Amino acid sequence: MLTLWGRTNSINVQKVLWTLAEVATPFELVNAGREFGLVDTPQYLAMNPNGKVPTLRDGELVLWESNAIVRYLCARYGDATLYPTDLAVRADGERWMDWCVSTVTPEMTPLFFGLIRTPPEQRNQTEINAAAIAMNELAGMVDAALDGRDYLAGSAFSMADIPLGCYIYRWSALPIERSRYPNLEAWQARLAERDAFRRHVMLPLR
Repeated sequence: MLTLWGRTNSINVQKVLWTLAEVATPFELVNAGREFGLVDTPQYLAMNPNGKVPTLRDGELVLWESNAIVRYLCARYGDATLYPTDLAVRADGERWMDWCVSTVTPEMTPLFFGLIRTPPEQRNQTEINAAAIAMNELAGMVDAALDGRDYLAGSAFSMADIPLGCYIYRWSALPIERSRYPNLEAWQARLAERDAFRRHVMLPLR
């Protein structure tokens, strides 16, 4: 059985939990990170020298970095839809996964932490406002990309939708002003029809 170390309110762990539910693979969850500690122990650092979550063990294989774990699970336990066999479709999806890390995460991190995990009197409102504007522009890019397609990599749900789906859910639940993006909203509605998304991503922000 697979073992996953992490906590359910970590967005990077949510990506993996969502994927595990999509591929219907049994696993054991070991609570780790923040209030659970564990990530700074020698045993954990031997698996993941970053001291962060998630970490996945599958037999002799130990993986960290959430997007790498999502790719692995979809390739190993999913099907040709979740992990496209068409190289052009796969590259299209992987592009969005990498873009999520390189471009979305730097804007969502100060926005989410500033509004959800920082007391009001300690917030850097200038930083929050700048991140909110940037995220609204990035959401517009996704909306444009979804014009004429149901999912990020085409007509079928795939691994490409998982990382960005987690971030866009959080963005849409934050107490900020947002532009209306019909293609993005329709995509979110399709994700919300998936039981795995509702169980592991559509959670109270904390």
